[in-house]
Amino acid sequence: MFPKVTDHHKPNKPLVPNGLGVIYVLATVTYLFLLYYFKAIETETSSNVSSTLTLAVCIMFGGFMGLLDDWMDLRWRYKAFFPLIAAIPLISLATGLGLRTSMATVIFGTIDFGLYYYFVIIPLIVTITTNTVNQLGGLNGLETICPAIIIIGLMSISGVHAILLYVPLVVWLLLAFLNVQGKIFVGNTGSFAIGITLAAFAIISDLKSDLLISLLPYIFNSSLILLTYFFSKTKAQVSFDGEKLCSDHRRSLVTLITYRRPLTERQVVIVISFLVAVSTSVALLVQWLS
Repeated sequence: MFPKVTDHHKPNKPLVPNGLGVIYVLATVTYLFLLYYFKAIETETSSNVSSTLTLAVCIMFGGFMGLLDDWMDLRWRYKAFFPLIAAIPLISLATGLGLRTSMATVIFGTIDFGLYYYFVIIPLIVTITTNTVNQLGGLNGLETICPAIIIIGLMSISGVHAILLYVPLVVWLLLAFLNVQGKIFVGNTGSFAIGITLAAFAIISDLKSDLLISLLPYIFNSSLILLTYFFSKTKAQVSFDGEKLCSDHRRSLVTLITYRRPLTERQVVIVISFLVAVSTSVALLVQWLS
């Protein structure tokens, strides 16, 4: 049913079903539609906006964007700006509900962006989150475990909005379990959908600063990739000798960790997952202390 791709970091390079992230998209959207139908969360206003339907629309677009990439192998110049379209329903929700337009920053304190929050900050959050999550992948478990850690962290401080991700989290953890074992890949369909899930949920729950802190390993990875490519026109690559991964350069988070230090695929995933867990814990600590 699903196309198979080569797992380059396993002995004999087996073929693995790809694009299973579509299961997450379908299950999540169905769940959110049911929440809306049974009015399980009171988010409706006279403006006829719904956080439930907004999240569903964003995830559907994320999955569609990922499918396009899986089918057509889109260039980064297009993928980088596609998420801006998904920001439109979030802007409508934020303006309809009159969400807070301020964000807490470490250096400048709390800043009220006013109208710029709707038309600049929200699109930036969606674009940065979706693309950075998509860029940190390629190893079994890496693109599933790390987002799950951030989701669990955000849900723990989101109050009533946590109900939006109860079933999506269970479905994603099931896919993560199979992905870690090397039985499936979620593909770009899954990575784009989960990236937009993080961005949209953080905006709906007013947890933007917490999301950005949690994403620090992702942002560092993308910055390293983009800077090295901009200055040297080279891409990050990791070699596999049949047992361990190793690199002779530091152009991404994965190659930085394996730089002249051979590690198994599982070890690299554990290290990066630990970094994401630390950044998420810092975000929770900042939230609880504020």
